[in-house]
Amino acid sequence: MKIIGLTGGIGSGKTTVLKMFQSMGGIAYIADEAAKNLLENSPEVRAQVIALLGPASYGENRRPKRAQIAKIVFRDPQKLKALNAILHPLVEKDFEAFLRGQNAPYVIYESALLFETRREGRCDVVVLVTAPKKTKISRIVKRDAIAVDAIEARMQHQWTDARKIPKADYRIENKASLAELLEQVSTLHHLFSKT
Repeated sequence: MKIIGLTGGIGSGKTTVLKMFQSMGGIAYIADEAAKNLLENSPEVRAQVIALLGPASYGENRRPKRAQIAKIVFRDPQKLKALNAILHPLVEKDFEAFLRGQNAPYVIYESALLFETRREGRCDVVVLVTAPKKTKISRIVKRDAIAVDAIEARMQHQWTDARKIPKADYRIENKASLAELLEQVSTLHHLFSKT
């Protein structure tokens, strides 16, 4: 079974690309969702995050305050690094368990920080989704209703497309129509489906 790393900066459209792969039968593991699940449901993670970021990072209902966590870590690179050090090994362990239950030609490992966390070596192939910066910002403002300066603060913690492109095996440019995007995904799906 091939492991296909799928990555791209915030607002690049990698979620749309992932859904296209899934509509063609692709099996997906979403690292960001696994991390969110750990933040919500693991008492061990909760205790470590509170120790790192303070009690205001969780509410009285023991649910993570995502906006508060993001506000802290995207302003403090050391705290972001420490948070990732808590979550990423557990996500990797969860992914290993996920793989054991799969029987498909390929599995997509989707992660916004694939290169930043040095997880690309875990993948047989890496697909990078790119888009112009203005397009990314416009999509995020529309989708999340957050300020441009907050978006740019998050972008500063991700590698630029220019830095990622040489490390990727395939690049999907998401700057045209959905039909053209679907064509690019379909080509890769057929390639990855070959045993």
